[in-house]
Amino acid sequence: MTATDRARRTAEADALCTTSYDACGGPEVGAALVAVGGYGRSELAPHSDLDVVLVSDEGTDLGEVAEKLWYPLWDSGAKLDHSVRTFSQMVEAADQDLKVALGLLDLRHLAGDPNLTLRLRTTMLASWRRQARERLPALHDMVRNRHDLIGELAHLSVPDLKEAEGGLRDATVLKALVATWLVDAPHVELERCRQNLLDVRDVVQGVAGRATDRVGPEMWDEVARELELTDARAAQVAVRELGRRITHLSRLTWGRVDAVLARPTSVKGARKPSLTPLAPGVALSSGEVVLEARARPAEDPELLLRACAAAAEHGAVLAPATAARLVRECAPLPEPWSTEARQLLVRLLASGRGLLPVWETLEETGALSQVLPEWERIRLLPHASAIHRFTVDRHSVETCIEAAALIRDVARPDVLMVAALLHDIGKGSLTEHSVAGAPIARAIATRMGFAPDSVDLIATLVRQHLLLAETATTRDPDDPATIELITSRIGSPEALSLLTALTEADAKAASPKAWSSWRSGLILDLARRSRAALDTGVALPPIVTDDVRIPREVRKGSAAISVEPVEDGSRVTVIAFDRVGLLADMAAMFALQRVPVRAARAWAQDQYGVVVWEVADEHLDAAVLRQRYDAIVDGRLDPATRLRPADAQVLAPTVVVRPEASDHATVLEVRAADRPGVVYLVCAALARLDVAVRSAHVDTLGPQAVDVFYLQESSAGSLSDQRSAAAAHAVRAALSGE
Repeated sequence: MTATDRARRTAEADALCTTSYDACGGPEVGAALVAVGGYGRSELAPHSDLDVVLVSDEGTDLGEVAEKLWYPLWDSGAKLDHSVRTFSQMVEAADQDLKVALGLLDLRHLAGDPNLTLRLRTTMLASWRRQARERLPALHDMVRNRHDLIGELAHLSVPDLKEAEGGLRDATVLKALVATWLVDAPHVELERCRQNLLDVRDVVQGVAGRATDRVGPEMWDEVARELELTDARAAQVAVRELGRRITHLSRLTWGRVDAVLARPTSVKGARKPSLTPLAPGVALSSGEVVLEARARPAEDPELLLRACAAAAEHGAVLAPATAARLVRECAPLPEPWSTEARQLLVRLLASGRGLLPVWETLEETGALSQVLPEWERIRLLPHASAIHRFTVDRHSVETCIEAAALIRDVARPDVLMVAALLHDIGKGSLTEHSVAGAPIARAIATRMGFAPDSVDLIATLVRQHLLLAETATTRDPDDPATIELITSRIGSPEALSLLTALTEADAKAASPKAWSSWRSGLILDLARRSRAALDTGVALPPIVTDDVRIPREVRKGSAAISVEPVEDGSRVTVIAFDRVGLLADMAAMFALQRVPVRAARAWAQDQYGVVVWEVADEHLDAAVLRQRYDAIVDGRLDPATRLRPADAQVLAPTVVVRPEASDHATVLEVRAADRPGVVYLVCAALARLDVAVRSAHVDTLGPQAVDVFYLQESSAGSLSDQRSAAAAHAVRAALSGE
C-alpha cells in the first residue's frame, strides 16, 4: 500500500467519473464535475468515498445531467458522496462552513469545463486568504475541540489515524494554514509524515476489510507484516512517531499563527523582529525562544537547559532551529551536573503546562538524549494497564505537570519533580517496573549532582510510588499491620509527604478514575494515619466506630438498610441478625442490581451483624435494595443461578493468601475478570466453610478486579494454615465455575 496504489485508485475513479459525465451528456462549458476533500487530493484509501460536486454557472441548464450522472457510479459499486451546486452556492457554502471551505481548498477538475474549475479554485483560495485573520481563530477552536474529544495519536491505546491530534486531519489543516500565506511549515517533513501515515491508513483498511481509521490492539501484528516491520511493537512506535511529529509541527505552526494574529495589521514596512532578553544567552522573539547573538553554546553547557526553562516558564515555543543548534554546538554537561544545571531542570519540570511543548521539541530535535539518554527506554512505550490514557513517556511528563501544582505542599520540590519524571523509568523491564526503576533513578539522580541523601530519597520514591495506592485500595486501614507496612518502607514524614504528592500526581496523570473522590479519600486517609504513626509512634483510631444504634425492626428480626449519598457514590449500611452467609446475601443484592462495590466493612455487635458498603452508584433507593434483599433471604430469588462465573475467561482467577498483611485476620487476595457477582461468589464460598468476612476491599485495574478479603473464624481469630488453604481453594473453584 503506497502512493502508487493511491494514484492507481484515483486514476480508476477519475476514469469512471469522466466516462459517466460524458455518457450523460454533461456540458463542456458552464458546468464541471470536481473532486473535493481526500479525493481532490488524489488520496483515495481502499474503502474511501468518492466526494464529488457537480458545479454550474448561473443560468446553465443541466437538464437531466444532474440525475443521470450518478447512476453509472452507483452501478459500479463506488461509494458516493455527491452534491449539485451553482458557483455562487459553492462560494456561499464555503463562507458559512469552515469544513466546507477546507474541503474546497483541495478541489480538482474531473470533467466538463476546466475554466470553471480553475475559476472556482482561484476564488476559493483568494477568499480563504482574504478572510484568514477572521477565520483562523474559529478553525483553531474547532481543532482544539476535536483534540479534546478524540485524544492524541501518539498516546491513544486505540489510535485514530485521521481524527486524533497528530493525525491526517491535522496534516490537512496544516496545509490550509500554509495556504493563507500568513505562516509557513516544514513542507518536506510534513509531507513525509503525511504520506507515511496515508500508507498506514491504507494498510489498516486492507487488514480490517472496511473503511476505518482506528487501529485496534489485535491489528498491530498484521499491520507490522504489511509495513515490513519486525513486530507489533515496532509498528506501534513507527505510527506513534508519525503522530508525534505531526503534533509537534501542528503546535509549532499554530503558535506562529497566534503570533501573527497578535500583531497589528497597520504596521507599515518590514521591521526586524524584536528580542526580549529572558536569561543569559536566551531571548524571546515572536513567541519563540531563541539564542542571543552573544550566546556561545560551546562555552556554556547549561545553555540548553536555560533555554528550555525560559521557554516553559514563559509559555513559549523553544524554536526547533535553536534546539537543533544547541544539540550540535552545546558543550556537554559535566558529571555530576552543576548546581545551576540541576536547578534549571527542576524549573523546567515544575513549569506546569509549559513543559509539554518544550519537552516535545527536545525529543523531536534529539536534544533530550544529551540530557536524559535513559528516556529512550520508555519512549512511546504503551502502558499495559487500560486505566492509563497515555504512553509511558507522555504519562511521565503529565505526572510532572500534575506534580507542579503540589510543590508548595512538600519540603523538597526538587526531589518531587525528579521522582515524578523518573517514577516509571523501569517500565518495559522483565522485572516489576518499580523495582527495576529504582537503581536507574539512583544513577540518574547521582549524575544530576543530588546529595547522597536526596539520591536515596528519589530512589525510594520511585521504588515505592505504588505503595500508597495499592495499600489503600486493598488493605484494611483499621488493621495495625496496614500502617506498619507503610511506615516500615517509608521511614520519615518528609518521605511520606513526597510520596503522597507523587501518588496524587501519578493518579491524576493516569486518568480521572484513578483519582476519584473515593480513591483519593482512601489514599489520603492512609497517608494521614501513617503520618501520625511516624510522628508519634501511635496509629490514629479508626474513622468508623464499631458502636451503632440497632434499629427497632432489627431487634424484631428484620433487617435495616440505609443509603447515604457520598461523593462519587453511596454509603449503604445494612444491619441484621448476625449469621453465616449474611455478607454473601448482601453482595448478591448489589450484584443483581448491577451496583459496583468498592469496599465493605463488617463487624459483630452483640448478636447483630453490621456491614457498611461503599458503592459506585449515586442514585440508590433503599426500598428497592430492601425488596431485592428480602427476595434473596426468603428464597424467592436464587442469586447462584443468575451470577454464575463466566463460561470462558481469558485468564484464570488467582487466589492467594497474604499472611504478612495482618496480625489478627487471614488476608485473601482475589484477582479475576471484572464482572458483577465476584464479591458474591467469594462470600458465598466462604460462608459454606463457615468463614467470616471481616472486611472486603474491592478495586478495578482495567478489566481486572482486585479484591482483598479479611477473614476470621466465626468464633473470631485468624484461620489456620489448613483452613486458609481450604478457603483459597473454595474461592478459586467458585470463580472458575468448578
